[in-house]
Amino acid sequence: MRVYLFIAAVAGGATWLITPLIRHIAIHIGAVGRVRARDVHTIPTPRMGGLGMLIGFVVAMLFASRIPFISGLFTANHQAWVVMAGAIMICLLGMADDLWDLDWMLKLAGQLLISVFVAWGGLQIISLPLGSLVTASPTLSMAITAFLIVASINAVNFVDGLDGLAAGIVAIGGIAFGLYSYILARSSPSYASMATLIDVALVGVCVGFLLHNWHPAKLFMGDSGSMLLGYLITCASIVMTGHLDPASLHTSVYVPVFMPILLPILVLFLPVLDMCLAIVRRLSKGQSPMHPDRMHLHHRMLKIGHSVQGAVLILWGWAALISFGSVTILFFPVRYVVIGFLVAAAVLTVLTMLPYLRRRIPEIMEEDAAYSKHHAAQHVCPQSERGADRPTSEAGNESRDAGKDREKDADRPSQA
Repeated sequence: MRVYLFIAAVAGGATWLITPLIRHIAIHIGAVGRVRARDVHTIPTPRMGGLGMLIGFVVAMLFASRIPFISGLFTANHQAWVVMAGAIMICLLGMADDLWDLDWMLKLAGQLLISVFVAWGGLQIISLPLGSLVTASPTLSMAITAFLIVASINAVNFVDGLDGLAAGIVAIGGIAFGLYSYILARSSPSYASMATLIDVALVGVCVGFLLHNWHPAKLFMGDSGSMLLGYLITCASIVMTGHLDPASLHTSVYVPVFMPILLPILVLFLPVLDMCLAIVRRLSKGQSPMHPDRMHLHHRMLKIGHSVQGAVLILWGWAALISFGSVTILFFPVRYVVIGFLVAAAVLTVLTMLPYLRRRIPEIMEEDAAYSKHHAAQHVCPQSERGADRPTSEAGNESRDAGKDREKDADRPSQA
């Protein structure tokens, strides 16, 4: 564990140290995000922070390759080098988008090509939990691997809308998944795990970048950063399948995990949910799935009344609940996990809706008071009107009677 903590510290320190330099480079070359209608920030801010994150990750991996405990992971096969090569390519693609705002179809094509390259290089899902563990064919493995990588890349990209949000969510997911992969690796002859190594380096990168990206952010990660984070956390999940032998262990060990398929989705539940909602919302309006709007989860949090920091912290809380809940259910009795999950979900629900309730409850009370006054006035007014009508009708009757008496007197013959 100490080795992994050291790698995380190296990744975080390198990212924290290099990020200010990347900020100056971004300003110099014009990689500064203009303020758009859908943006929350109001001041043009440099982006391309993903380059600093990439440097921190590569430095940590190179350090790890020289540490005896995990150096064998780099010599046993070339998965680590494939992951780093893919990280460099995906970051370069994101940097191009940060500089020139690439068309979404071109960017998607680039993501797909890089994902296929990584799958072709040996980073593939080797088994599928479909009732029993079924070893996928090479073509199907490449297709599913590429799909998961592209989906995760865009999920993190979709949720990257507030300072520190994407980096924090991925760091939380990386911690949860890293703990799981570490526990799984301890049952193997060697404690060394490439999945754990990627996760701890990823968490260190996120923490190092967060020190510059917390609101108000000095630098945005841009597409170069969000795409890199989505890529790395999915690679860690896929790499872990290399430690599993479908023929040697019983299916019941794997089915609760649904590891290569469900864990990336659960760890990135909020980004995936936000992406799915955005795609459905835009397609229902006849728009492109990549058409920008202000209806993401973080936009809704701001509309409820949260500050930027408050919205980020609460969304972090939801991410932690789902990520750690999906992992702890594998090691603790289900009933305890469910009870804890429901209690935490109730607390988070109250915190999520608190600004709205604070604003809405007084409004409801004022509306109730106004309605009560209006209702009381309606009961008083009819009684007053009936009381006012009675004297008027009696006076009218008296005047009519007096008129009739005068007419009778006029018809009588005069006595004179």
